[in-house]
Amino acid sequence: MPFGHGRWERLQLADIYLIHPDGSGLKRLSAHGDFCGSPKWTGDSHRVIAYCMTAEYTLDARRPVPEHPEDTRIVAFDIATGSSSDLPSGPGVKFNPSVLPGNEIAYLRKASGDDSGVYYANGARGPKGDVRTASWSPDGKRVAFHKRVPAVAPTWKKIWSRHADYGMILTSILPSFNAAGDRFAMTTRPVPGTVLGASLAVADAGNDKPTVIYQDKTRNVLAPQWSPSGDTIIFGVGVYNLFFNGFHGLIEKPGDRVEGGAQIATIRADGTGYREVTSDSNNNGFPSMAPDGKRFVYRSFGADGEGLRIMNLETHAITTLTSGYDNFPLWSPRGDLIMFSRQAQGDYQIYTIKPDGTAVKRLTFTRGTDAHQGWSPDGEHIVFASSRMGFKDELTYTDAPQPYGELFVMRYDGSSVEQLTDNQWEEGTPAWQPTPKQLSRK
Repeated sequence: MPFGHGRWERLQLADIYLIHPDGSGLKRLSAHGDFCGSPKWTGDSHRVIAYCMTAEYTLDARRPVPEHPEDTRIVAFDIATGSSSDLPSGPGVKFNPSVLPGNEIAYLRKASGDDSGVYYANGARGPKGDVRTASWSPDGKRVAFHKRVPAVAPTWKKIWSRHADYGMILTSILPSFNAAGDRFAMTTRPVPGTVLGASLAVADAGNDKPTVIYQDKTRNVLAPQWSPSGDTIIFGVGVYNLFFNGFHGLIEKPGDRVEGGAQIATIRADGTGYREVTSDSNNNGFPSMAPDGKRFVYRSFGADGEGLRIMNLETHAITTLTSGYDNFPLWSPRGDLIMFSRQAQGDYQIYTIKPDGTAVKRLTFTRGTDAHQGWSPDGEHIVFASSRMGFKDELTYTDAPQPYGELFVMRYDGSSVEQLTDNQWEEGTPAWQPTPKQLSRK
């Protein structure tokens, strides 16, 4: 799964195959290296139709409302000859095609408002809105369909867990619990109509009503973490365009990651005493305090170098910990290790390092991305998001930026890996509540 141009999201490659019911005769119909999906037989079984697009366009097609002008194609594959041809259809992101009686082509279109919905190649319209799947009756006169409806993102919602040893809570972006486990901090979404103003909010565990304690409408708050004493929250503050501006933020040259710089700030849990503790030109973020509350680790990149840094809160002295493409550092509750995710050889993998910079150890060795880590309260386990299970569905249907992330738990040394989630949505930014085996995730 290659990355999209200038992004960290993976592209989805998919081919159309035929196989006999007994498992023999596997044959690929579509050209390899791009994407074709939702294959359907024609009534005479002579052809298969599907919707196709370039691999790069799969990045934009997963948006709820695609923005770029590249259209998907409805393609017919001839079973006998292996040839393919584009079928006449309208513009836009077309998917879920079906052949109705009389060889009429029906399909869905992903667009804005009522431009979305059921379409027919003859120009007729069916149900309008965010239709994501549709199935026509044998005579083509009736259609059953699944339609997305608006929903408010929860701050605290218990959900089913596939692993009996772990409870699951659906919550907001980048949650972090205090040591007592009775309060958590989170990043809110930007102000509607802009990509700025994402704030720092806190809520009581079990409460679906967060309270904003800090907001700068010219910047964004990112990745809050609690101090060990529970009286202070440390976080990043900056534009963070790559995180908050969807697929509009691109890394086409090294300087694009800096985004004008970002700083690490602290604030009391009641919203008073805001101060910025870094002041350089780098893009600083993802801070995490040591158990002694006197130091914190963070990631940085820019003119002053890249990698992980440790700052002493009393003296403001900075120590370089690593110099790689490292992110998401978290200090172990035991104080003996710092874990982080490193990009190396095209993938992100999870590592640990001692606070003195020695004993770097790689914990994961899968193809894809392992990141968004969280420590268990005793420092014995790590919860993390991984793309190792791949795409579970065609991304056009999910509207998720990274519809391949599942949550896993492993020992602090990388052993005893267990899978926690298994679905077609994006599971990420997990945090471990200091209650026995309780997880929260985005």
